[in-house]
Amino acid sequence: QVQLVESGGGVVQAGGSLRLSCAASGRTFSNYAMGWFRQAPGKEREFVAACSYSGGRTSFADSVKGRFTISRGSARNTVNLQMNSLKPEDTAVYYCAADPGGSWPPRFGSWGQGTQVTVSS
Repeated sequence: QVQLVESGGGVVQAGGSLRLSCAASGRTFSNYAMGWFRQAPGKEREFVAACSYSGGRTSFADSVKGRFTISRGSARNTVNLQMNSLKPEDTAVYYCAADPGGSWPPRFGSWGQGTQVTVSS
C-alpha cells in the first residue's frame, strides 16, 4: 500500500503563490503517476493536475491551466504543485493521489490526507 503525505498548504492573498509537495512511501511501484485533486466546501472532489512517472506527461484542469504547474522530484517519489495567481475559488482541501498501475491517463486509487489551501480576497 502506498502512503502519501502532503505539505505546503496555508493561507495566501489572491494573486499570490503556494507550492504543495507530496511524498510517497511504502509499497510504491515503478512507473506510477501522481497527481492532485481538490475539494471545496459543499462541492465534489475534482481533478486538478497529473504527472507521469518521468514527468514527461502532464494534464491540468481547465480552471488551473496557465497558473499551476506540476513536477516530479528527482527521486520520483515526490510530486510538487506550484500554484500561481491564486484566486479565492482555488480555496479547497488539496489531496495528493497516486496510480501504481502506470496507465495514462492515470486511474488514481491511493490518496493522501489532504492539506488546506485558503485564498483570501
